[in-house]
Formats: sequence, C-alpha cells, structure tokens
Amino acid sequence: MYIPKLHKVWLCQGNEGSIHLTPKMANRHGLIAGATGTGKTVTLKVLAESFSEMGVPVFLADIKGDVSGMCLPGEDSAGFQKRIRNKLGLEIDWKFEGYPIRFWDVYGKKGHPVRTTISEMGPELLSRLLELNDTQTGIMNIIFRVADEQGLLLLDLKDLRSMVQYVGENAAALKTKYGNVSGQSVGAIQRALLRLEDQGGNIFFGEPALDIKDWFAQDEKGYGIINMLHCTELFQSPLLYSTFLLWMLSELYETMPEAGDLEKPKMVFFFDEAHLIFKDAPRSLLDKVEQIVRLIRSKGIGIYFITQLPSDIPDSVLSQLGNKLQHALRAYTPKDQKALKVAAQSFRPNPQLNAEAALSELGTGEVLVSLLDEEGIPGIVQRAYVMPPRSFLGVAEESKRQEIINASPLHSKYTKTVDRESAYEILQKRAEQAAKEEAEAADEEYVPEDETLQEEIRRNSRNTGTTKKTTTRRTTTKKEPPSMFEKVLEKTATSFGRTIANTLARGILGSLLKK
Repeated sequence: MYIPKLHKVWLCQGNEGSIHLTPKMANRHGLIAGATGTGKTVTLKVLAESFSEMGVPVFLADIKGDVSGMCLPGEDSAGFQKRIRNKLGLEIDWKFEGYPIRFWDVYGKKGHPVRTTISEMGPELLSRLLELNDTQTGIMNIIFRVADEQGLLLLDLKDLRSMVQYVGENAAALKTKYGNVSGQSVGAIQRALLRLEDQGGNIFFGEPALDIKDWFAQDEKGYGIINMLHCTELFQSPLLYSTFLLWMLSELYETMPEAGDLEKPKMVFFFDEAHLIFKDAPRSLLDKVEQIVRLIRSKGIGIYFITQLPSDIPDSVLSQLGNKLQHALRAYTPKDQKALKVAAQSFRPNPQLNAEAALSELGTGEVLVSLLDEEGIPGIVQRAYVMPPRSFLGVAEESKRQEIINASPLHSKYTKTVDRESAYEILQKRAEQAAKEEAEAADEEYVPEDETLQEEIRRNSRNTGTTKKTTTRRTTTKKEPPSMFEKVLEKTATSFGRTIANTLARGILGSLLKK
C-alpha cells in the first residue's frame, strides 16, 4: 500500500512496526522467493498494486490465471478482519479497490495479441527458442547478418524459412565472406522451424508487433496501468514462455533512454518462474542477462524475480537484487536443507533473529524481509507479515475481462494482423527476375541465319549437284552467363550504397534496435 504522505510503500508489518519500501530504491530490483503455497502471488499483487498507486506502470505474468481479479475491488470477510487485527495488529478501516488492467495474451484469446517479428527477436533468442546447438546458432547469426546487410526484414516464419533456404542454396558463394554454412546445419534449422510452426509459431511472429511504449500509461486517476500477460496456455511451453519474457525485457532495455537516479521507477517488471531463464542457458546468454539487469536500473526499470529458491538465480544476478522477500522453505532432503541455509545466509544478519530456523517455521503470508533504505543500504533481516492486497483475490469473470479488452484504446491497434512486403516477397521477386534475365540471355546466344548467304549456298549446291545443307552461324567468344545468385548479388551491390545507412542494428540480446 502506497502512503503518499511518507512517499513510501507500506509493504509488511513486523514485531518492530511497519516495514516500508522506498520508491527511489525500487529500481534496485528485488526477489520474491518461497515454496509453493507460501504466499508469493499475494506478495506480487501487493507490490504491483503499490506501484500502480504511485503512478508506475507494471508488467506481470498471470501463470495460473488467478491474478486477473486485480481489476476488481476485494471483499471483506471474517477471515480478512481476523488477519488485519490479530496477525497484523492493525485497527483500521481497510479500503478495497480495483486497479487499471490491460490484458495481453500471446495467443490472442484472453487479451490483446502479443506479437513480435523474427527480426526483432534476433538470432540469440530465436536460437534458444529453437534449441539449436552452437554450430547451428552460428549459422543462424549468418542468416540474420545476410538479411540485415541486405535490408531484408524477417517478419514471420515464412520470411525466415525463405532466408534459410536462400543462404543454404548459396552457401558456396557466401562462404568467403561469412564462413562455412553446412547443409546439415541448415537442415536442422529447417526442421526446428517446422516444430515451432507446429507449436503455433505463426501466431507469435508477425505484425503489428508489440510496441513496448504502450506499456507506459496511466489511468484518469493517475494510477499506473498493470499490463497482465495471460500465461496459462503459454506456460505449457516453458522455453517459449521464458524466451518471450526475455525478449520483452530486452525491448525495455533497448527502448528506454538513460534516466539516472529517479524518485520512483518508470516501470516495474515482474518475472515469474524466473528459474526458467537460467535453466540450461549457455554462458553467453547468462552474461547478457546479467548485463541487462545491471544496466537497466539507470533507465528507471525495476526487475523483480519470482522463484522458489534464491539458488535458482545465478549469484552474479542475485547479488544485484537489493530488495528481498523470502517466504517459507521446506527442507525435506539434505539438498533442501543446504538450499535453506544458503537462503538464510543471503540476508544481512539480525542478532535478534535466527533466519535459518525461521525459514522453516514461516506461515502463509509470512516472510523474511530485507529492503534497501534511502541510502541504498540493505536493512537487517526481519520476520514480518505481508500487507493484504486491496483487490479481489480470485479470477475475474470472463465477461469482465472481455469488457476491459474491448474498452482498451489498444484493441483496434493489435487485433487485426498485417502482412506487408518483407524477405519472403522480396526474395521471390529477385529469383523470378533473375530467372527471367537468365532465360533472355540464353535466347540471345543464338544468331539468326543469314538468309542471303543461305540462298547463295543453295544455288551453288544445285549448280554443282551438291545436296549437303550448310548452316552458318557467327562465331563469337562469350563468357559464361552469370548465375542467378550472382545476378541477385549484383542487384544488391548496386543498391547497397543507398541502403547501407539503413543497415539494421542489434542490441545486447540480438533484438532489433528501433530508430
């Protein structure tokens, strides 16, 4: 709950009193951890509501489909009043409230469609999505480099398939400049694209692509819009889920300008099931994620990772998460006990509290919490109860969800798909033109017979009694006509000087930089 008078978020209530989050430290990122059923989702909702109240837009993923009720005010009950008075020790009239929500859905069923283009996602994330090995990832980088240098936009899967085929067919000609392109790797990429298409890739890639700036909005009361991605279906493909969220995070990083130290964040991004980012990820990708987490703070973006164990997140990233809320952990095995001990040691010690013992005793909604103070110094770990949310704890009716979707100013922008000219169409035109020119060149090799000369030969033959027919052709020395690929390259070279200024540029995770 945001307290305007204090310009702080009342986040928890402990034995020592209220525990507040300082807004200007909210972009120093955070961690919400704990076992299943310990209250992580409620903590997420309380934080999201508080940021919205201070006018900060939020992005969060609704994995289980149970967060959509945030658009409705909560309901009073005997159990709620018991929690307020007995556990939190508060004697206040609680104000229930609904929050401004924009629903999004990669599949376009329960929210505005979330699309991106192949070019915007880039070779790094796309290779991860296709589960390519290092060699195949290298080929994918070549494919994107050729497309970028020729100014070919890859908008959907048919664009990428045509580009893969183009590079594969002309591997020998490309080898000198870009390196070896093996047929086996090209074949593996084509098969991976077929798998992605079977999973619905045609839905995910295309236009209009998500404009990340549409997330930065407030309602008429000045509350920040909560952008909620419906993930119940998407989460059935964990790799697709984590790759899309990484792309969104990359878009935020590449889009936002430097902002320095602000009084409050420009946006807060909640990354639920964060362990999926790092699972089986190559070292190169982990390094880039770490770099984004480290640098995006200065752009006014706060990232909050939600997972079961702090050890799910690499130490290099975990060390950058200044605000920590740790729910209960269950230590049933030696491995669990070790993880519990490590989690307790990640807090600044409190002489009055045994954090390791407390972690296994916490009840639902209880946390060990350590927040950054106004000077950026981590507070000592405290045991506390998370404040209750103001919004409805449950699922919004489908009619209410559809009403919000239809009333959104973005409804008309994203509903209808667009298929403009891109790599597929351009390469088809080039191939057709090259084939036409090759056919014309072949026809020009034949020289028409000299009719006067032929008639003279026929007369001489009759006079001498010779019956042999002679066909005369002009002997010429011609060089081998250029191949179709050479003609395409020649056409590209003539226009390259005009398009070099528009050569596409890419960011840290390979996503397309927009001008």
